[in-house]
Amino acid sequence: MSPATAATAGASFGLSNIGQIAITITNLERAVAFYHDTLGLKPLLQVPGLALFDCAGIRLMLSCAEKPGEHYGSILYFKVPDIQAAANTLESRGAPFDRLPHLVARRPDHDLWMAFFRDPDRNLLALMSEVPRAGA
Repeated sequence: MSPATAATAGASFGLSNIGQIAITITNLERAVAFYHDTLGLKPLLQVPGLALFDCAGIRLMLSCAEKPGEHYGSILYFKVPDIQAAANTLESRGAPFDRLPHLVARRPDHDLWMAFFRDPDRNLLALMSEVPRAGA
């Protein structure tokens, strides 16, 4: 491939689909219980040191750190149609919230609402809801 062809191909390249998200956890059994029992995610696979869940076609991988003391985190934003109902359900199941549902941004056709909570390893998770605006 010539440098010009490579530059053209590189200019059109862009990431869009997420296939898997990994979260580092400290206790697999506790994390599996939280993501399955509290959040209601569908398990795909569990082997020693690793569990996979299905999030509407995106895999969520929970695994212990490869090196002792290593900890990385990502924020997972779960889209929900009714953020207040989702937050109430998760709170009733024991999910600890840092911020309850609140308006983040008003868009021309919808309002963006978010809420933030933690898993047992203190990884930050979020609910997000795009609420259509009346008359939009």
